[in-house]
Amino acid sequence: MNTMLEDEFEKLPAGIFAERRKLLVLGGLLVLLLLTCLIALVLGAYNVSLMDVLRILLRHLDLFDGAAEADAMQNIIVWEVRLPRIILAALVGMTLAVAGGVFQGCFRNPLVDTFILGVASGSAFGAALAIVIPSFFLSLQLSAFLFGALAVAAAYFTARVRGETPVVTLILAGVIIGSVFDALVAMLQYFARDAALREIVFWLMGGFYYSTWKDVLMLAPFTIASTLFLWGMGWKLNILSMGDEEAKALGIQTERLKAVLIAVATLATAVAVSLVGIIAWVGLLMPHAARMLLGPDHRYMLPGAALLGATYMVVCDTLAKTLTSAEIPVGILTSLVGAPFLIILLRSKAGAVFGGSP
Repeated sequence: MNTMLEDEFEKLPAGIFAERRKLLVLGGLLVLLLLTCLIALVLGAYNVSLMDVLRILLRHLDLFDGAAEADAMQNIIVWEVRLPRIILAALVGMTLAVAGGVFQGCFRNPLVDTFILGVASGSAFGAALAIVIPSFFLSLQLSAFLFGALAVAAAYFTARVRGETPVVTLILAGVIIGSVFDALVAMLQYFARDAALREIVFWLMGGFYYSTWKDVLMLAPFTIASTLFLWGMGWKLNILSMGDEEAKALGIQTERLKAVLIAVATLATAVAVSLVGIIAWVGLLMPHAARMLLGPDHRYMLPGAALLGATYMVVCDTLAKTLTSAEIPVGILTSLVGAPFLIILLRSKAGAVFGGSP
């Protein structure tokens, strides 16, 4: 008996140290995100020093009266142009990364991302329709959001058979619905005039060109609420990742849980996509990166993915506006940076990350 107790006590510190290590990693990721945002505020076509940036931020936060001496032009650039863009980029990256992690957990498939159920294709059609026929819709963002949500709903109800929604059927339904909307987008591009066609192409490549505080205030409630809710459901995602039969044996109503998780993740994704266009790879890559750092436990992986996604998006957007004199659509950079990362991930950590043996 004493030997058994000693063995249990020997295991306890290892678990405590593992928890502390994960908390330290999350703290480090938060500091990295804040530093990245601060650097992004300094970099740009118009030079603003770090001290000027800090003075402007402190003045607007009513923490330092001396910051009122900042140049008016610098104040506009930092507070009205760069800061809302950086915050919006962080929110979008956070939304896509968390949603991607939830989709991968629900489907138990590491190659699933936020756009697997057709939300990107549906949103693209809604945006293109609003651009080509602007008089039919209140705004491009509203049209993109509505059709994105419609695409996912169509995929879900198409896959639902006799009260159940098999994972494979749902993924196939998402691919089919997405293909239909892709064809409709191509048709609109074919008939669109040159100016409308150019606008559609730029929207499809994704970007934060016209970010405002209004966009931030529109997305922030969805991102914060969905991230906190999905994080709180992390323990159920852990059980769901074990398989439907095991989850049902433990009292989890798998169909209802999947529907709720998919609905919340899709809603937040549709809002993000409607504001900035289609930005690929974030929802696929960031959950994998978080698993490498924090393990598969969704209680730690999801906040890690959120911080990594926000940082990654801010870095890509900063590169997009500083690499050349003409701004590069951020969707291009996320794909160019993301593809090599996934290749390296597949070759070096395939077993550990994808659930097999190392």
